[in-house]
Amino acid sequence: MARRSSRARGSASKGRGSAPSHAPASPHIKRCIPFYDILDAEQVARLEAQVDWLLEDKGIAFFDDTQALDLWRREGATIGGEDGNIVRASAAWIRDLCRKAPREFTQLARNPERSVVIGGKNQVFAPIYGAPFVRDLENGRRYGDIAAFNDLVRLTYMLPHLHHGGFVTCEPCDVPVSKRHLDMLLAHMTLSDKPHLGAITEMSRAQDSVDMAEIVFGRDVMADNCVIMGNVNTNSPLLIDKVVTQAIRVYCGRGQGIVVVPFILSGAMGPVTTAASAAQAMAEAMMACAYAQLIRPGAPFVLGNFLSSMSLKSGAPTFGMPEPVISNYVIGQLARRAGLPLRCGGSLTASKIEDAQAAYESADAMHSTMLAGANYVLHAAGWLEGGLCTGFEKLVMDADRLGSYQKVLAQGLDVSDDALARDAYDEVAPGGHFLGCDHTMRNYRDAFYEPQLSNSENVESWEETGAKDMRRRAYDRWTGMLEAYVPPPIDPATKEALEAFVAKRKVELPDAWY
Repeated sequence: MARRSSRARGSASKGRGSAPSHAPASPHIKRCIPFYDILDAEQVARLEAQVDWLLEDKGIAFFDDTQALDLWRREGATIGGEDGNIVRASAAWIRDLCRKAPREFTQLARNPERSVVIGGKNQVFAPIYGAPFVRDLENGRRYGDIAAFNDLVRLTYMLPHLHHGGFVTCEPCDVPVSKRHLDMLLAHMTLSDKPHLGAITEMSRAQDSVDMAEIVFGRDVMADNCVIMGNVNTNSPLLIDKVVTQAIRVYCGRGQGIVVVPFILSGAMGPVTTAASAAQAMAEAMMACAYAQLIRPGAPFVLGNFLSSMSLKSGAPTFGMPEPVISNYVIGQLARRAGLPLRCGGSLTASKIEDAQAAYESADAMHSTMLAGANYVLHAAGWLEGGLCTGFEKLVMDADRLGSYQKVLAQGLDVSDDALARDAYDEVAPGGHFLGCDHTMRNYRDAFYEPQLSNSENVESWEETGAKDMRRRAYDRWTGMLEAYVPPPIDPATKEALEAFVAKRKVELPDAWY
């Protein structure tokens, strides 16, 4: 019977968690398991017919942007409606335009080892986006500021299962709205070397994002590669405003990427039924994709889905519920048929703190996103309070679970000769144990995913180390990570040029707080 020596036990213990927290994992996930297709052929046909009806008969309004309407008119679309801004077009033509967008593309990172492939069978996780508040265990809930924002960028850089920096990990509310995008871009470009998004709220801010990306990567590299993307929402129902069309012109006009996401609260910005809202989301996003391809054929485009159910008593959005879970599967299947990369939300919850509600809702939302095949997952970590708040503890707790999703997606089930372990049965007698056999010693380091934050020890050991719950362990982890943070190297001339650009633009821009 095989016995495990004390020396072997010591080696295994030393191996656990010994890699630094910011050590690179895979720069993105290369999925090896099948997609989960929820729709049968008849359902697909009915939904796609609904999408075509919305494109051809109802149309999509392009609001407050005559340049966009003029382009549609020149290309042969029908422009009508009471306000003269409803664009109707052949669904076959819109689908043909969408096929010009790449099924997958690479977004370069400042560190080439961290570049990500978006689309196809690849999946990329990014943190929460857009919360005005932050929360942590010691300081409670408060408005986000630039110090908190910079810390969140540092943590995202150090967490190996977050592959992408996103952009507005929280709003730095102590910086004027007119200038904060500059500080946020500078932070992403210097405190991290992962890929990230740029600003979109005004055309000039999008242009600043592209111009700063050019400082980092150079005009020649940028001419042939995606190095930055914008993330925008349609103004559902059935309206695309100038924030979207102008961002498309800035980003896609330079060959950069755009993510367009219909944000549909079913029952408010879309019909209360999931099928109707899903078809509406496809129609809105595909129309935006078609416009992007008219601006520049082949421009990278990511079709987004953010469908939420709501409380019909209060009107509050709900997360992790069965209807948005189903919508992830539906949009995933339809996006693959359209040949477009997909963006979904991730670890979503309406809970105010990292409690059981947050765990259940986030797990259900994230698991469906994973199986649905979302290629780019924004809000994969840190989301609290319906997206109003970024939780520091939630960020590291979610990222810890992302590692388990990554193992499921990227490894699946190994059925190699070594995995079937026939030699182990030769070594271990009936009634024995496998703890010290050669097969275990060859494989113990990678056999199981070991989360950093879960505590699986006995109650006595747990009590001896302070009886800390998950939130306290998460607090200790992120504060320890920040103490150990070392910024990634950057060319001094590049950093100096970025800082000079930011300083110049801040002088040019008046302070504005809205």
